Amino acid sequence: MDIEAKIARLVRKTSSTLPQDALDALRGAIRRETKGSSARMVLETLVENATLACRKGTPMCQDTGTLTFFVDERLRNVVTPTAVKNAVAYATEKGWLRRNTIDSVSGRSIDSNTCEGAPVIHYVEASGPRSAPTVTLLMKGGGSENMSRQYSLPDSSIGAGRDLEGVRRCILDAVQKAQGYGCAPGILGVCIGGDRACGFEEAKHQLLRKLDDVNRAPELARLEKRILKEANSLGIGPMGLGGKTTLLGVKIGSRPRVPASFFVTVAYLCWAARRQTVKFPLEVLK
Repeated sequence: MDIEAKIARLVRKTSSTLPQDALDALRGAIRRETKGSSARMVLETLVENATLACRKGTPMCQDTGTLTFFVDERLRNVVTPTAVKNAVAYATEKGWLRRNTIDSVSGRSIDSNTCEGAPVIHYVEASGPRSAPTVTLLMKGGGSENMSRQYSLPDSSIGAGRDLEGVRRCILDAVQKAQGYGCAPGILGVCIGGDRACGFEEAKHQLLRKLDDVNRAPELARLEKRILKEANSLGIGPMGLGGKTTLLGVKIGSRPRVPASFFVTVAYLCWAARRQTVKFPLEVLK
């Protein structure tokens, strides 16, 4: 099996193909918006753009974003950092990715999109010993990354205490401050607790969930549903032009914290929920 070719194909598919649940959510949003409204026209354009990108195998957005790979830990000796970087460099050369990586000190372009720290690779716990090992790629653009936020509770500026009501206030404040930037309608991944670093990691991990799933924690499932409804009643709408669709989904997880800290981390993802997964046969583990 050509591992690098398989990962390169994953990169191209992620860049060009909107997941079915996200496409279904956009189409559902179109039906809820008023005919002839700016909101409806924006959503129709997004669906048209996604359809053309998939058909042509070209990026659906010029900002191909930060590439974050979530690799089954059992594949550590198969899907190596070198293999992933070679695949990303090849995908960049083929035009499936924009030259999108900048050295933060010198300001120069890293044209292969590969260097120390790029792409991001996480080796994650397997879902089960008999399950097929997977690699999932999340591509998150800079505009949406700029709308991500982290709060430290209590926060008197928004009346948020150290409870789920305080969490709710933080999330809605993040939506208000985004005001359609980051290419709304957006999707929120949220982490309650943790330290500052793992809070963002878990919040981004929540963005891998399908939009139509239900949180296994009943209290978080209720909170997700409530915040989605309240956010979509704010009138911000697609691209901030007004309408009923400010968010497509809210996904909330949690991590343990120390007594002195209570962080709420919100990772914002644009409408282009670019996440795809590829499975590997169990034979590669032998």
